[in-house]
Amino acid sequence: MYKFDLPLDTREANAIARRRNCEEQRKSRIFDARTRQIGVDTAGLAAQIEEKRLRNQVENERKNAYDSEMIKNSQICTLLDTRQKNDTMRQNVELNKFRAEQQNAASRREFDLYDPESKKKDKPARVSDDDPRCQVSGLQLFQGEDLSAPERKKLQQEQMREWIKQQLSEKNREKEAARHAEALYQKKMMELDARAVQLAKEEEECRRNLNLATKNYNAALDAERKAKESIDKQKELDDNFTELSNQVFGDTLTENPGVAQSSFGAHRVITDRWKGMSAEQKADIQKIREQQQAEKQRKMEEEKELQKEYERSQLLQANAAILMERETARKAAEVEKKIAEENMRLQKEQKDALTRLTKEVYTNPPTDAYFSQFNTGTR
Repeated sequence: MYKFDLPLDTREANAIARRRNCEEQRKSRIFDARTRQIGVDTAGLAAQIEEKRLRNQVENERKNAYDSEMIKNSQICTLLDTRQKNDTMRQNVELNKFRAEQQNAASRREFDLYDPESKKKDKPARVSDDDPRCQVSGLQLFQGEDLSAPERKKLQQEQMREWIKQQLSEKNREKEAARHAEALYQKKMMELDARAVQLAKEEEECRRNLNLATKNYNAALDAERKAKESIDKQKELDDNFTELSNQVFGDTLTENPGVAQSSFGAHRVITDRWKGMSAEQKADIQKIREQQQAEKQRKMEEEKELQKEYERSQLLQANAAILMERETARKAAEVEKKIAEENMRLQKEQKDALTRLTKEVYTNPPTDAYFSQFNTGTR
């Protein structure tokens, strides 16, 4: 029996599927008229790439901001944790110190139960006649007994004596303190008065010295001002005299022609010192002007001759141009006539060729079945 249901090779099946997928992709590229004729939108792709780059840049900046904020928060948390640990340590130290100082074993409520010296600290069986511990069954107190009467009276007298002494001593201390305060007040007032008198004297002396110094300074300034004014006045007189001498005996009023000579050449003068030209210079200038006028007249005559020659040449050129235009127009008319005849001949030939193609050559036009066999594959 033949085994027709055997499975195909997986590798071969994958290769066939890959080729089919590539073929479908190739069809989509080739049969897409827009992509085939226009191409890929590079500007749009560039804009998308730029947008993606900006989005990644913004995302990176936001991520960096989050990271910096996270680092800052971590540092703050570390600082707060360290501060909390230090506060806890300090509180524990203070708590242990308080416990050692204020909560020792002797201050506990049940310390009397396990006090090793409880018997030494314990009261005797009977302290006085009014001891509440002396009950009838204890046989410690009997009717009519007053064993502590002398001690009580003596204690009361001693207490009264101490009270009186204490009151007297307090009164004496108060009087002594008041006397001492009054003495200190009087002494302080005397010191303040003496200090005020001394400051007043010093202020008066300082004011007197300041006025004297101001007076001396003003006198010195006045003397200096007068001396400066005298010097300035004498200097102004000297300057005026010098200026008058320079104006009178100088080259300006004497009109010395040598002062206008420039150091850059004999043909150059200094304009602010020049007093005019000499007779020789004026004669030279007049001679040069006459020469220039004669030269100008000669050039004008030459220009007139040239202008006449130019006008004669322009007239000849205009006549020649008119003749050439007429010849060109005649030739153009002949060419247009020939072109029209040639176009008529070509039109007749094209019409005869179209008639022959329609009636003799293209007698079997293609149908839709002929065109449907194209663009079915990419190979």
